[in-house]
Amino acid sequence: MKKQKITILYERLSKDDEMQSTSNSILNQQQLLEEYAERNNLKPYIHISDDGYSGTNWNRPGWQELIAKVENDEVSCICIKDNTRLGRDYLRAGLYREMFCEKGVRLIAVNDGFDSERGEDDFTPFREIMAEFYARDTSKKIKSVLAAKGRSGKPTTNTPPYGYVKNPNDKYNWIVDEIAAPVVRRIFQMAMDGMGMFQIARALSDDKVERPSFYQGKAD
Repeated sequence: MKKQKITILYERLSKDDEMQSTSNSILNQQQLLEEYAERNNLKPYIHISDDGYSGTNWNRPGWQELIAKVENDEVSCICIKDNTRLGRDYLRAGLYREMFCEKGVRLIAVNDGFDSERGEDDFTPFREIMAEFYARDTSKKIKSVLAAKGRSGKPTTNTPPYGYVKNPNDKYNWIVDEIAAPVVRRIFQMAMDGMGMFQIARALSDDKVERPSFYQGKAD
């Protein structure tokens, strides 16, 4: 018996997208695509998401899973919120569109009103070119903002490194975390005494000192 093919509802969110608007959130995309799939009887469907991945990165785990399913002839349709969810690289996006066409996979970009079943959209190449320019421009702007913050003495990340906490009166000012500080000072002293990285890690493990990630999770 021939296995029934599926519809993939694909969502992608990068940090840049998140900064621009909450409307691009993974949850928002999932809800939009699921409602569309239900209305148009695109069943059965599954969600595949890439949360926190740039559109210029084509090695996203979710995207790789999607492509593997397409290559295995498991997919009948792919639904995305808009064409930029595929990626922000005009040439690569075009190559994947050709692949979907050859595999008989229908591609729908809901907000762009695009459906490959109705034929090619003349505006799609222009949208993808603009998306690529947007990605490059946004990247430059973010790098410029971070550089300016660093030069002014402000932190360039939201999470303080182990040993520091945010000043409750000034989020741009990090102060010494008196709980974690003794561990940091101990690590520094062990390094000054000539101990290597693995020796220090073993000593902390033997004394059951929690890892920074565990400590950060408790602090949050």
